[in-house]
Amino acid sequence: MAAGLTPARLVLAVASLGALLAIQLLYFSRPSVDMQALRSRNGYLMLGAQAALGYLPLLEFGQAWINMPSFLAGSVLLVLPRPAAWVLFGTIVAGMGAIQAALGGEVLDICYTTVGAALGGLSVFLLTSLARLVNELHLARRELADRAVADERLRFAKDLHDLLGLNLSSIAFKGEVAHRLVHRDPDLAKTALADITAVARRALSDVRSVASEYRERSLEQESRVAQSVLSASDVDVRLDLDRPDLPAEPLGVLATALHEAVANMLRHSRVRRCDITLRASPDVVSLEVVNDGAGDGDDPAAAGWGNGIRRLAARAQNLGGTVTAGPEAPGRFRLRVELPLPAPGGDAPVAEAAPSPQLSGRLAHGLLTTVFAGFGVAAVIHLFYLTESAGHLALTVGALAGILALQLGYFSRPTTVLRSRRSQALLVAQAALVYLPLIELGPNWVSLPGLLAGSALLVLRPAFGLPAFAAVVASIAAVRGGFTTDPGDLPFNVLATINTGTLVFGLTWLTRLTGELESTRHRLAEVAVTEERLRFARDLHDLLGLSLSAIALKTELTDRLLVVDPGRAADELAEILVLCRHALADVRSVASGHQQLSLDEESRAAHAALTAADVEVDMRMHHDNLPVQVRTVLAVVLREGVTNVLRHSKVEHCEITLRQQDRSVVLEIVNDGVRAPGERSRPARREPGGNGIRNLSERVSALGGELTAESRPGGRFRLRAVVPS
Repeated sequence: MAAGLTPARLVLAVASLGALLAIQLLYFSRPSVDMQALRSRNGYLMLGAQAALGYLPLLEFGQAWINMPSFLAGSVLLVLPRPAAWVLFGTIVAGMGAIQAALGGEVLDICYTTVGAALGGLSVFLLTSLARLVNELHLARRELADRAVADERLRFAKDLHDLLGLNLSSIAFKGEVAHRLVHRDPDLAKTALADITAVARRALSDVRSVASEYRERSLEQESRVAQSVLSASDVDVRLDLDRPDLPAEPLGVLATALHEAVANMLRHSRVRRCDITLRASPDVVSLEVVNDGAGDGDDPAAAGWGNGIRRLAARAQNLGGTVTAGPEAPGRFRLRVELPLPAPGGDAPVAEAAPSPQLSGRLAHGLLTTVFAGFGVAAVIHLFYLTESAGHLALTVGALAGILALQLGYFSRPTTVLRSRRSQALLVAQAALVYLPLIELGPNWVSLPGLLAGSALLVLRPAFGLPAFAAVVASIAAVRGGFTTDPGDLPFNVLATINTGTLVFGLTWLTRLTGELESTRHRLAEVAVTEERLRFARDLHDLLGLSLSAIALKTELTDRLLVVDPGRAADELAEILVLCRHALADVRSVASGHQQLSLDEESRAAHAALTAADVEVDMRMHHDNLPVQVRTVLAVVLREGVTNVLRHSKVEHCEITLRQQDRSVVLEIVNDGVRAPGERSRPARREPGGNGIRNLSERVSALGGELTAESRPGGRFRLRAVVPS
């Protein structure tokens, strides 16, 4: 300080620096302050205050304050929209060079100050933006998952409309026709009833098919099942499968394709040979299933694929892939599924949640490269202060180029495995490039030891990395202490090494963490979609299975009553129409994800379905106001329990009891369908996809309740749910 360090000037310097850092750290660099707040009136006022604190003290402190406007340069990039921010950033940096010139600096001083200002501003911007981006990615995880689930739910709705909506509408229409014809033309009414029965059974089959499909299949399991089932059918199976580590969604599509192909082959007794091939490259994965026994005119529709291949093609198309299926001469049929794969560390093909508009991955990497290259430029400028030797200059530039190449090409590359022997070996190579030129350069030694210190923190475990960092800093103090007599030179070099090393570690770590979080958020979205698919499959089975089963049963009953009791047949048809409307409401409920079932309506529907199946029903439902979630779960348990009863032709009597006791509500469904003494009944028989008791148990457990299913004396079976009320 030109006028000397007086107490008053010291207080002023400390107060000004403290205020400048407080604004930077507590406002501009705080991750919880979002971009909208930065670009508000308060943000611009803070920017003005920082400008005053960056420039006004220059009038008092001159050269000692020359680097402080660097904070303003970084904050400008945070607050102002591009390209205005970059224009003002360049103006601030150039202005600092002009100020250095006005303070009497030489050309080297001007260049050094200008480069330092640019590096300081970019470092502030990068550290702040990357820290904020990490925070935003944490906050965006749920949003991304919700958006991915919403997209999946839209696809659910389309599947439901295509598969069930038209069928249920057809049942309703034919039911209305049959209802009008019961008395006028029993023969035509009988034909309409036969159509209703066929449509209901087809819709029930579709429900089971879709519910099974939406449970993500395991490719490993499907390949084993394919080999076992086809071999048991005397088919010569030849599997040639790579074992790639694939994301969940492509694996699910490939497993579904294999399942569909095997199911299609089992419909053709002529198949004698099947070749299943899975190939994966860094960019694409493909599955081919080729079998013989196909007729010349076979096509996917005629070969029995139906809705299966259409849904498979739609899923593959959503991932950017293709599905081809068709005959090949002579008498062969080929299914080929080809899916693109994301690059390692790249984005998965799911809905994007927009990151901060201030910093993209490409821009962050470009700025990181600029900052590290700027360190090299600053070091070269520093060398010109010490020597004009061409040999020393060439040696220094070569060593600096090697250090930067290792840093940018390896240590700071997002895909590098840092904790490895290769990284440790290259760390030793970087240390050699830092220290070996010292032998020749002596007091003219200029290097980038801060990069070595930061890389040590990245590569070595903390127990070794921190001592290595400290050793690099200590070596700088020892070297500079042996060559300089300037009391300010030693702390300057030590602090510069600490600052650079910390900056290298922070920028590299944050850049890598941002990439990892980008990948993680997509995996989280995949998990959320998978959970939604499972929920959809469970709800589809639980909500629609009973309605469609009851429609089929009542249609058969109506057909038998049509001649002997037309009046009762008309009543049954009216109930079929009610059930159909109920099922249509369930379709909309499952698609929208808002199921709030009425326990009373389910009770009436259960009673009607059991009565239609000639089961004697004793129903006692006593409950006060129950929470919506409790009512919904109990309604689902009731529906699944009654569906299970309807699967047993031996059932003659069923008791359904709902009562409240203490702080819980108990639902019991008891039937007499277990006939053989000591025989274990299997009340919740399920399709291979796995429905029934497991789904109910998960739902009840989610509310803190308990579900039990057990055989009782006298050939009875009891399903009991206890749920806190």
